[in-house]
Amino acid sequence: ALLGTIFYLFISGSPPTFGFLLDIDGVLVRGHRVIPAALEAFRRLVNSQGQLRVPVVFVTNAGNILQHSKAQELSALLGCKVDPDQVILSHSPMKLFSQYHDKRMLVSGQGPVMENAQALGFQNVVTVDELRMAFPVLDMVDLERRPKTTPLLRNDFPAIEGVLLLGEPIRWETSLQLIMDVLLSNGNPGTGLATAPYPHLPVLASNVDLLWMAEAKMPRFGHGTFLLCLETIYQKVTGKELRYEGLMGKPSILTYQYAEDLIRQQAERRGWAAPIQKLYAVGDNPMSDVYGANLFHQYLQMEKRGRAEELVAGGLWKQRPSATQSCASILVCTGVYSPQNPGSMGPGHGGAEPPFHGHRDFNFSPGLMEASHVVNDVNEAVQLVFHQEGWTL
Repeated sequence: ALLGTIFYLFISGSPPTFGFLLDIDGVLVRGHRVIPAALEAFRRLVNSQGQLRVPVVFVTNAGNILQHSKAQELSALLGCKVDPDQVILSHSPMKLFSQYHDKRMLVSGQGPVMENAQALGFQNVVTVDELRMAFPVLDMVDLERRPKTTPLLRNDFPAIEGVLLLGEPIRWETSLQLIMDVLLSNGNPGTGLATAPYPHLPVLASNVDLLWMAEAKMPRFGHGTFLLCLETIYQKVTGKELRYEGLMGKPSILTYQYAEDLIRQQAERRGWAAPIQKLYAVGDNPMSDVYGANLFHQYLQMEKRGRAEELVAGGLWKQRPSATQSCASILVCTGVYSPQNPGSMGPGHGGAEPPFHGHRDFNFSPGLMEASHVVNDVNEAVQLVFHQEGWTL
């Protein structure tokens, strides 16, 4: 580590005391196309040896992909080697919820949901499709999929003990129906209960983004929209509120704690002895990226005064004392937020307060929607930070 530090000092002058938390969709890519400014940004971030000059972690609310696959995809798009442990998917902090890892969990999402759940530590997972095949009479919305004969009722299906919501599924009506069945039956969807249990089985969810930006001109529904549907249905059917044992992904403080720890580990591996004191979070979504970074900054300030627990009740990760002093939010105009579009969730609403697109469990504080800086793109964001830190461009 000492030799690494000496070599770094020789080629660059001083070790970094800051790091980047970079969103992906709308900042680095749109759909599967890289944003040209991202390539310019990484030319500045990488040294002549092809190594990053500062610690960088990619913090995305996407979750329907494997961590190493996302790292490979980013490496190919950016022309810079990205390691899997530099990528934080929306559900990555579920690794910390070890008390549920041996429970039999129903998992909802798309893509490699089984592999993702197992990589997070969950040993006993049932997919929505497996549940549907075990109990065909549950999935009744699609006329084509309704059973043509009455199947025998299963009595050998082990009870489900919790629900994992990793990302938006493909057939929302099926997932909504079967998740409700599991919650209302206390994990035995082949049977019925006269009264729905409450509190219900534990639910862990990731990615509360209402909207996200792909190739289309307007934002697309995110997993937050699916959660909104599930919460509304549960409330309507039971008269009670759907509760989460864990809610992660931006703007959750837990996700930023997790990212901060990866930044620290990355700096240690590179032999950068100086502590990372400042984080710069670059994103395109005021409700997840800006709100989350500002909320984490507020948490850091309260942590210094020993009052961080007042900010968020429960769910905080007990990590080693933090050297991080601040987290600045930088909003780019290449994704969800556009200064020309009043419906883009952010400044530029002609003086009118924008609608609250955040999750109901994150109390709305309009001030936390205000970015520390608004720039055109991620290249401008990197230039701004380098200028503020006194680094050469």
